[in-house]
Amino acid sequence: MQNNEKKLKGLAWLTILSVLILSVWFMSAMMKNARMETNLDEYMPSEHPAFVYSDQAQEWFNIKDGILIAIENKSGIYNPQTLGKIRDITEALEDMEEFDASDVMSLYAADNITGDEWGLDVRAFYTRVPATPERLEELRLDVRDNDMVYRRLVSEDETVALIVAGMNSEYFTQEFYREIMDFAHSFESEDEVIYVAGRPIVEGTMALLGPADMKKMVPLVLFVIAVVLYFLLRSYRAAGATLLSVFISSIWAFGLMSVLNVPIYSVSTMIPVMLIAIGVAYGIYFYNHLNRYYLQNPGTSRYEAIRYTLGILWKPLAMAAFTTMIGFISLLTSQVYPIKYFGVFTAFGIFSAFLLALVFLPAAVMLLGYKPREKKSKSSDFLNDRGLSVMADKLLERKRWVYTAVAVIVLVSLIGLQRVWINSSFLDNFEKDSDIVQTDAFVNSKFGGTSTLNVILESKTADAFKQPEYLRLMDTMQEETEKLAVVGNSFSLADYLKRMNKVMNEDREEYYTIPSSSDMVAQYLLLYEMSGDPENLLRVVNYDYNRTNITFQLKGDDSRTINEALSVIKGFEDRFAGHGIEINYAGSGYKALVFTSLILEGQILSIGITLILVIILLSLMFRSIKAGLIGAVPITLTALISFGVMGLLNIPLSTTTALLSSIAIGIGIDYAIHFIQNYRMNIANSGSRQDALHATMGQTGKAILFNAVVVIAGFLVLLFSVFPPNRTLGALVSMNMFTSLLGTLSIMMVLIYTYKVFVRRPGENAK
Repeated sequence: MQNNEKKLKGLAWLTILSVLILSVWFMSAMMKNARMETNLDEYMPSEHPAFVYSDQAQEWFNIKDGILIAIENKSGIYNPQTLGKIRDITEALEDMEEFDASDVMSLYAADNITGDEWGLDVRAFYTRVPATPERLEELRLDVRDNDMVYRRLVSEDETVALIVAGMNSEYFTQEFYREIMDFAHSFESEDEVIYVAGRPIVEGTMALLGPADMKKMVPLVLFVIAVVLYFLLRSYRAAGATLLSVFISSIWAFGLMSVLNVPIYSVSTMIPVMLIAIGVAYGIYFYNHLNRYYLQNPGTSRYEAIRYTLGILWKPLAMAAFTTMIGFISLLTSQVYPIKYFGVFTAFGIFSAFLLALVFLPAAVMLLGYKPREKKSKSSDFLNDRGLSVMADKLLERKRWVYTAVAVIVLVSLIGLQRVWINSSFLDNFEKDSDIVQTDAFVNSKFGGTSTLNVILESKTADAFKQPEYLRLMDTMQEETEKLAVVGNSFSLADYLKRMNKVMNEDREEYYTIPSSSDMVAQYLLLYEMSGDPENLLRVVNYDYNRTNITFQLKGDDSRTINEALSVIKGFEDRFAGHGIEINYAGSGYKALVFTSLILEGQILSIGITLILVIILLSLMFRSIKAGLIGAVPITLTALISFGVMGLLNIPLSTTTALLSSIAIGIGIDYAIHFIQNYRMNIANSGSRQDALHATMGQTGKAILFNAVVVIAGFLVLLFSVFPPNRTLGALVSMNMFTSLLGTLSIMMVLIYTYKVFVRRPGENAK
């Protein structure tokens, strides 16, 4: 025995040294390669047809997400100081290497299309800052008369001017985010306030807050779980070793990401919280069995205690770990990269936590020892063998009430399930009162909108979009869509032609229409190409005039807003098809919508695959299809209740909450596995279902309860996250763990007993 203990101590030192060396290697990889992915396009599958087409359309028409800089002067922008700042900001942006000069648009850079006795005249609104009241008033009237600028680059109340700088996403870095914010706000004064918005700014803000949130969450969850663990385990050594093991598993998960050069996405910041909350369960089960053996065998050696604990624990623990991993690996069915990577590396972290529970925790016990905690007085502890046994008996006596309650819950959940919706908004990742959301709301209130939807019309006939009939249909579609409150305005080739037709007819308002003939259209376009910058037209139409781009500005970036606009636009598909014109969609707004639909598809597939695999594995493990089906009941109910609650509380399915079902199934199945495994052992030993049930409730029921308390406490820490979706996820996962616990110790327990699972002898007494 002493030789065994001596060898085991040597093995324990080797184990701890190996774990430390591997951890240091992973940490060095993190320091070298860890990076936060800020480009939201990288969240999407580039090979998907919708994204392939959108990327192509972006090349055709130079469609870029813009940084929006709004300058507000409550006394009005038509003064030399404010107009001078509009010029200075515009010129500075044009000189930055991150922007092409042609992609910067403002009142200073915009073309003013006018007519004169010689024909069409295209010139800047101002090249020198107007200094006299007369010139300032002339500029104000010029802007008011030009619908291509008024309410687009200058607000209707004339207190805000907008500078838009389109840029390629690959040029946007965290360093440039800080530079552009500092640059923009350097123009603020007592008279002027600067607002910076746009999708690149959303990306930059996410990249700034994500790592900061993770740095806050990890110590907080460690502290909370440390307190809960000590309260449950009553041992500094046990709590410390368990926490250290799950912390190491987080290092290994992020270290592997760095080794494989996989970036950290916003959703990846929750991996440490997941692993810490999930991984401690393995430590709880380990120390629970170890403690019970010490109490039943006073004076036993460390070697014997560890051997017994691993012998009885490794199989259910392995099964629990692998089923949890399946829940996360099933996220590979998603086409959304952050969710795929979240699933893979969380699964690896869970495997690491499982491995450490079998090698690191025994090594810690071997070297540091373990002092068993004494049983509490039965009179002061409801959670003793008798208390849980009484609860089981009461539930069995009233099992019809249990079935009825489950049926009602399922019915209500199905009603809620029908109300679940998916949300494509990236802005909803932030607090409603945060600077980024308030700024976006301000710019939306003054202009057409900060989110865009591009509608691409294509014809096989050259010069199709020189035909007045098609142009009028385009214009009608724009007018009908702009009637929606969620649509600010739109811009297309039709707007150019209406403006040119008006100025060429003495600025008479009745001529603000599409020209009556194709010859007139062609003539106006030729005049513009000769007088203005023909490159501007390439943003709305191609050289052959058989492909055109209509840009709609939306008041929000969520799927409801985009779908509302699409519902009107798609109503014109048949009318365009009658002319041989096909409608397609592009731009960041549409890609975000497709992105969320992929989330939903992946979720449905993930749930189906996970449930099937879990049932198969449980059936194989327990050699009973009945056990497999009954074991899947709590997690099925949990997933259903989860989505039902989301629907009833109007909580959308997003990139973050899409993880919910996999987490619920992956973690919740642990409870069923440990309960069924211990029930099978107890019924084999006692031969009585009632005795086996009482023993299982008293032993494993308590461990499951402790596990649930720790996991719930860990996920509730997410309520302190700066990201609202993370807080929602924390609350929902905590609810899921409670329902999984309740389902395991109620409906599953009743079903196991009622349907005589593992009872093989004929005539086995019900008791």
